Amino acid sequence: MKSLSAWSRRQFLGALSGTGAAMMLHPLSSWAISEIDPRVAAIVAASYGIDTHNHVDVPLTKDDIPGPEIDLAGELKRSGLTAICMTFAVDYQKLVNPGDAYDRFLNGLSAMDADLQKNKMKRALNMEDLRKAKKKKQPIVIQSVEGGHWLEGQVDRVEVAYKRGLRHLTLLHDSDASTPLGDVYTNEPVFGGLTKFGADVIRACNHSGILVDLAHCDGNTVEMALKVATQPVFISHTGLNTQLGSNANFAKMMYKRLISKENARVVADAGGVIGVWTHLADTPLEYAQNIRALVDVVGVDHVCIGTDTKMTPSYHKGGGPSKPRVGERTNEAWADQHVGFYYAVVDAMLKTGFHEDEIAKIGGGNFCRVFDAATTVR
Repeated sequence: MKSLSAWSRRQFLGALSGTGAAMMLHPLSSWAISEIDPRVAAIVAASYGIDTHNHVDVPLTKDDIPGPEIDLAGELKRSGLTAICMTFAVDYQKLVNPGDAYDRFLNGLSAMDADLQKNKMKRALNMEDLRKAKKKKQPIVIQSVEGGHWLEGQVDRVEVAYKRGLRHLTLLHDSDASTPLGDVYTNEPVFGGLTKFGADVIRACNHSGILVDLAHCDGNTVEMALKVATQPVFISHTGLNTQLGSNANFAKMMYKRLISKENARVVADAGGVIGVWTHLADTPLEYAQNIRALVDVVGVDHVCIGTDTKMTPSYHKGGGPSKPRVGERTNEAWADQHVGFYYAVVDAMLKTGFHEDEIAKIGGGNFCRVFDAATTVR
């Protein structure tokens, strides 16, 4: 493919000039045009905006499917994003019985099937699907799951998941799987890093065409995974552990979830990409400054967006959505935000001194590079 992250500045500015007027006539956002800077709108229209870690809550029990109606397509259009890695996890509630994790995984996929059908949307299975969706201005998702608990020691399930549309696997999540894959960064290390099963899963993903995400892995697990992987890997949502702000209690809670400059360089040196959380920023400008801090460490070709927010309201069994906390919903990531998420981020990045081609790389081009490489192995 033509490398999205390697666009020349001239090519990108040419795309901007050709799409700016069209963007004003056909805005992707439902907010008033007067609230969006034309230069911001043009960059959003010309670039791939991808949130590499975005939760869409769904029921995980068969009797509760399909769950409540959600306006996934509408929220994505308002955000200005081309796509999200639509993520769920099966270990939100404790896993007790053998088979529970796999049942929840299959039920979650079925619930997402129903949501996509209602929203007249599809999953992107490869880069060509993303290209077509971008060209037609159709919102699309990349199917992701956070944590390999559902594998339950059976590596052949990777291929089953691939056939169901999974293209992005976050190896670990908050709790250890029944057959562990590696050490979770918020827990005391007990496995010495990546386990044999974890290595087998990475190899299976590389063979099948599923992008491996090392978020939630401790540093030792990350380094061991990089030695096993034959396709690009990335870390979808984190931040530098030097960007903690002045809140001591928050800093203590978040520190283990963040990446050091040294570990970030290890990932970048292996060709990987690292997603920046919104959780460490109280404003879009502060978020852009956090992006800048990581770029200064690993370079502009190795940074992406990974919010760990929710595009649609939280799912609550037996009831409607609760009032979201500030920062929980993607299009309301910051107080007094009046435009969609990607519009706000592009505006802030311009104000932070990023050029249009740099924004295109960080906004989605860098992720597209690793996604394309990982999904075209077969």
